[in-house]
Amino acid sequence: MKLRSAIAGAAVVGGAIAAYLTVVHYSHISPICTTGGCEKVQQSSYAKAGGIPVAVLGLVAYVGLLLATAVRGVRAALAGAVIALTGAVFSGYLLWAQLARIHAICQWCVGNDVVIAVVAVLCVARVLTEPDA
Repeated sequence: MKLRSAIAGAAVVGGAIAAYLTVVHYSHISPICTTGGCEKVQQSSYAKAGGIPVAVLGLVAYVGLLLATAVRGVRAALAGAVIALTGAVFSGYLLWAQLARIHAICQWCVGNDVVIAVVAVLCVARVLTEPDA
């Protein structure tokens, strides 16, 4: 139960970041940013995947993680781990894009990168410790 609570708490934080960036995208406003690169990153071609803002994809992923934590058992743990690990890999790709292609850093994106990495570790730990019940 402690792992599920930790995952849920981190997913709420990640969901808040994704929700903020979703609002920024659809409101056509500049994100609050101390690094100076958020707007450049948010307006880049990497800010969408298949025409969908990556913030929306992140929000959907965090909702999926919350749903997976609400359910006991190995299947829910595996579903959460798949979502989290996929999100971590995608976040790694987007971090590479910020550094190598866009040449700007978005603090919100880096914050999300940290959150999804933590969630991925917690989800893998959950898979390894979840009872079969």
